[in-house]
Amino acid sequence: MEKIIIDGNHTLTGTIKVSGAKNSAVALVPASLLADDKVTIDNIPNISDIEALNEILEYLGAKVERKEESMEIDPSTVENKAIPEGHAQKLRASYYFMGAMLGKYKKAEMYFPGGCSIGARPIDLHLKGFEELGAKIRNEGNKYIIEADELVGTNIYLDFASVGATINIMLAATKAKGTTIIENAAKEPEIVNVATFLNQMGAKITGAGTSEIKIKGVKKLHGCYTEVIPDRIEAGTYIIAGALVGDNLKIDNIIPDHIEALLLKLKEMKVNMKVGKDNIVISKTENLKKINVHTQVFPGFPTDLQQPLTTLLTQCNGVSILEENIYENRFQNVPFLNEMGANIKIDNKLLLISGPTKLIGKEVEATDLRAGACLVLAGLAATGQTKITNIKYILRGYEKIIEKLTNVGAHISLVDE
Repeated sequence: MEKIIIDGNHTLTGTIKVSGAKNSAVALVPASLLADDKVTIDNIPNISDIEALNEILEYLGAKVERKEESMEIDPSTVENKAIPEGHAQKLRASYYFMGAMLGKYKKAEMYFPGGCSIGARPIDLHLKGFEELGAKIRNEGNKYIIEADELVGTNIYLDFASVGATINIMLAATKAKGTTIIENAAKEPEIVNVATFLNQMGAKITGAGTSEIKIKGVKKLHGCYTEVIPDRIEAGTYIIAGALVGDNLKIDNIIPDHIEALLLKLKEMKVNMKVGKDNIVISKTENLKKINVHTQVFPGFPTDLQQPLTTLLTQCNGVSILEENIYENRFQNVPFLNEMGANIKIDNKLLLISGPTKLIGKEVEATDLRAGACLVLAGLAATGQTKITNIKYILRGYEKIIEKLTNVGAHISLVDE
C-alpha cells in the first residue's frame, strides 16, 4: 500500500511553482472533442485525473500525445460510443463527455460519474439543461442515454450556480441552433478558461465569469491552441503551508484575483505575507487571530480550500468558526486532525476550532482530495512522523506534490509498505 510519510516541523523556504488548474484541465480535455481537428492544450497538470480522461479519449478513438506540460488531441478519428462504467467512475469530471458528445454528435451514452465522496453531487442540473436544449434522457440502471434530433438554443436558469452544470450546458449549446442563455451561471475562473478555449475553436460565447452566459450556436469548430490557467486551489494549499511552516516561501505562477477570498482571510488573521503580481511570499506567523469563514460559490471562499484552511485555524488564538455551505460531507478530515491534537467540534455544518493546539504526527487516512491536502499540511506542521494512507485522492489533484515540497525543505516521501 502506498503511503505518504512526513517528518514534520521543518521550515519551508524557496519557491513552489503552481501547476495548471485541475478543475479547468478536466473540462478542457473532454471539450476538445467538439473540434473537427487537432487541438493543443498547454500547462496540463500531470495528475491521475488527466490520465483517466486520456483513457476515455483513447477508448473513443482520439489520438492523444503528451509532450511535457502540453497535450495534443486529434478528435477526428473519434467514434461516438458508450463510455464504460469502469472509465466513467474513475473521476467526477467524466461527466463533461456528456455535454461534449451531445453537442457534437447529438448523442451521449455513459454511466454515472465517480469522484470523491464529499456529499450529494447530483447531476440533475446538467440533465435539466440538456432537456431544455431539446435532448431526451433515458436511464438504464446507472447508465444515461442522452440524445436529440436537434439541439435548439433557449434560456436556462440554474437553481444553483453549479460549475459542472454551467460548463456542461455550455459544451452542449456551443453547436446548438440559435442562442442559449444560462442564467445564474457559475462565475469561477475555470469557466472563463473553458469559454476562452471554445471561442478559440470558433464558438461565440460571451459573459463567461458573470451570472449570465450567452452562447450563439455555430456549425463547425476548428483546432486551436489554449493554455490552462494556474491552479488556484493548489496555490491556496501551498500558501497555507507557508503560513504554517514557511520562511519567505514563495508561491509562484498565481493569479491573486482568483484567490482573493483566501488572501483577505489570511490578512484578517495577520499572516505575514507579501503579494506580488503573480506570486506571494509568505512566512509562519505567531499569534494568529481567530476568524470566521463561510464557504460560498466564487468569488466567495472556496469549498475546496475549506479543509486545508482548517489545519491553519488550529493554530489561531481562540475559537474560529468555519461554515461549510456547499457540501454536507466535507468534514471527514476532522476526526484525523483531532487524533493529531486539534480541538475541533462539529455542529451540523459548522466547525468550532479552538486553538492554538500542538499537532502530533499520527497515521491518518485521506478520505477525499482536499481532506488529504489538509492532512499533508497537518503533517508538515506536526511534531514527529505522520503517515497518510489512501493517497490516491491526493495524487488525483496535486502534481508532483512530493517533489515540490521536498524542494523547499519538507521531509516527505512516497513509500510502498
